Amino acid sequence: MLRWAIILFVIAIIASVLGFGGIASGAENLAGVCFVIFLILFVLHLLGGKKV
Repeated sequence: MLRWAIILFVIAIIASVLGFGGIASGAENLAGVCFVIFLILFVLHLLGGKKV
């Protein structure tokens, strides 16, 4: 999940440098959503994880 957030973040940066505002905005939004989902899953894993 974090990998997708990073990939979409890089796409947003490249698109904004090249002047594609709509594509950059969409990739930025998707990267933000992926990152938030990753954080939520990470916290849930920390709280509910079992030690072996």
